[in-house]
Parts: sequence; structure tokens; C-alpha cells
Amino acid sequence: MADYEHLKRPGVKRLEKMGDRSLDWTRAMVAGLRDDPDMSVDTALFAPVLPIEAEQQSYYLDALEEELINYVSGLVVYNAASVDAIPAKMSHLPRLAMTTTYGPHDLLDQIALGIDVFLPSFVGEVTDAGLALTFAFPSPERPLSGQRLVLGINMWPETHASDLSPLVKSCTCYTCREHHRAYIRHLLDAKEMLAWVLLQIHNHHILDVFFHGVRNSMSRGTFEHDREVFVKSYERELPARTGQGPR
Repeated sequence: MADYEHLKRPGVKRLEKMGDRSLDWTRAMVAGLRDDPDMSVDTALFAPVLPIEAEQQSYYLDALEEELINYVSGLVVYNAASVDAIPAKMSHLPRLAMTTTYGPHDLLDQIALGIDVFLPSFVGEVTDAGLALTFAFPSPERPLSGQRLVLGINMWPETHASDLSPLVKSCTCYTCREHHRAYIRHLLDAKEMLAWVLLQIHNHHILDVFFHGVRNSMSRGTFEHDREVFVKSYERELPARTGQGPR
């Protein structure tokens, strides 16, 4: 828990107190874990790194490093760039970013900054919009036309009404194995909730495969190169929303 209001820039007086309050709350949480042995075994405490200059939270970060490091399982950042403020002794801890991501490009940017855990809320949003994700990492070769690849397919147009191909030919998710585009489009047109369930299954699978590719890329030592190719190969924005969601 951090003394931080999302999307609200703190004033000068607030900046002076943010670190102190966050430290008090973190100490209180650690004390609670110490007093409850059962909870201490099953609870992972992620301490916040505030989205302010390192100098403005130096007392708080020093206390984390020297006093509380043995009780902290990870770190939470509210701005991916805040990883630069993480003390050296805590650089090995996993980092959770409480930031909005609008697509795979944002995820790759955060990974490059050292983020380990994400909140990819865009997956649910594209599903609600009737979009099927199509991106892969590392990215395939760009088409001969030189145009960038799309990140997803809008399943609302009538062109899908007679298309018996899967959402993505190479995809092994349940939706692509068992159903075709025409069926998904029919369900969307009929406002059947199953349409969005099948799209969500597919879109989560695409994201799972994406992160699997990222891990393999890091293991090979080619992540930066693969990331550059991905940026050049895919459009930055997801397709525009044209239909109504389930809610």
C-alpha cells in the first residue's frame, strides 16, 4: 500500500509526506505478518516504489533496503520508469507494474525496463470489442508489401459470416481448434455471450504464447533484437472498435 493517488499529480507538501506514510504502512504490514505465523507463510508482501524522484523517497527506500528487505517478496511500481529508483540490494526482487497497458508494445516496453508482472487489461477490452488477437513474439516476417501486420481482427464485419477458417490458422487454443470465424461472427451478431467467452479463451491463449516467446527470447539473449523486429513488424494500435460489447 502506497500513499499515492492514481492519475493525480501530488503537490509539494504531499511529496514530502508520501515516503513517510508509505514506510509507516509497510512497517505496519510487516508487523502484522510477524504477529500471525500462519499468514506470514502464505502471504507475499510487495512493497511500493513511489512514482516520484528517488531523492524524494530516499529515506523510505533506505529503510526498505536496510530494515525490511527480509520481509519483502517483491516491489510494486506505479510508473515503469520508477525501476531506476530501486536500491541495488533489492534489484533481484520481482517487480509488479500497476500501470495501464494498451497492447503488446507497452508490455515489451515495460519488460525492457525490468518489469516482471503486468496488468494487461487490454485483453478484456479487446474481447469486449469483438476483436481476436493475432500477434506473436518473436514476430513473423513482414509481408512483401511492406505493410505492418495488424495486432488483431475485428470479427464484426459481414466478411466473416461465411469464413470457415479459424481465428488464427496456427493457433492451438480451444476456440481455434473447435470453431471457425463464421460461427464466432454469428454468435456476435446474435448477441450470444458465448461469442465473448470464445474470444476471451483465444485472446488469453495468444497472450500466454506471447509471454512464452518472450521468455525463450531472453533465454537466447535475443530479446532486444526480437523486440526491435516486433516494433517494425506490427502496428502500434489495435483495430478500431465497431460493435457493441456484451455489457
